[in-house]
Amino acid sequence: MKRHFLLLAMLCPALCSLAQTDSTAGSAGRNAKDDTLHVGNLLIVKDGPQNEDSLHFHRHRYYRHGWHESKNISTNWLVLDLGLSNFNDKTDYASTAAQQFAPGATADWFHLRTIKSVNVNIWLFMQKINLVHHVVNLKYGLGIELNNYRYTENIKYLTNPTRVIMDTISYNKNKLAADYFTVPFMLNFNFMPHRRDGLGLSIGASAGYKYSSRQKLRNDQTGKHKTFDDFDMEPVKISWIGELGLGPVRLYGSYATKSMFKKGLDQTPYTLGLRFSNW
Repeated sequence: MKRHFLLLAMLCPALCSLAQTDSTAGSAGRNAKDDTLHVGNLLIVKDGPQNEDSLHFHRHRYYRHGWHESKNISTNWLVLDLGLSNFNDKTDYASTAAQQFAPGATADWFHLRTIKSVNVNIWLFMQKINLVHHVVNLKYGLGIELNNYRYTENIKYLTNPTRVIMDTISYNKNKLAADYFTVPFMLNFNFMPHRRDGLGLSIGASAGYKYSSRQKLRNDQTGKHKTFDDFDMEPVKISWIGELGLGPVRLYGSYATKSMFKKGLDQTPYTLGLRFSNW
């Protein structure tokens, strides 16, 4: 029995010294002088001077896998939108104004080929400025909006003065195009600010100036024909805009505040599609 107590007395100091040894050093493959430690998908970075002879506590930063350091000002170059163009037609076709603009017209005249009525936006840049802890940000940019409205019927726009008629020619392509220089402003809410592909929402407004509008017609007999004119369309388009980020997938949408025509037709344009950007 005495020999058992003597053996325990000899083992206790050895066990105490082993307990004070850093068990993570061997398992994580690091020594006492390293300043980083990997534990699973967690990276611990020591931020402060190392002094083995002192009892000073060191600050640590913890980075989980996929962690992204947000900047106060970040810029995204050449953002691309691909979507669909359409309009909400609230025209009173029985009114004098509508019949003067499009004699004999009904709502059926302006039906669109939905899938072929496309919206393409090319943003030269989009910039995001941190307002509140990278959760609330100001987002703005500059670019061009390209909208094509493909008609199912054989309508044709005449100029000087602008009128819309139902043509006797059968067209296999009939579209009205309107292009804008546009500046968007949005308030961005980033619910996962330290992930590159997180969850976010942006809402705001955009102001666009129309620099080109034209109708393009094509048939088998006469080929292609383009007419460039303003078609009594509004030169400025103010729209409500939004963006939804769901991981790597980003959706965008816009809805104008009024009709794209100055008179005759009450057709309010809107768009919906996918946005290809880094954030």
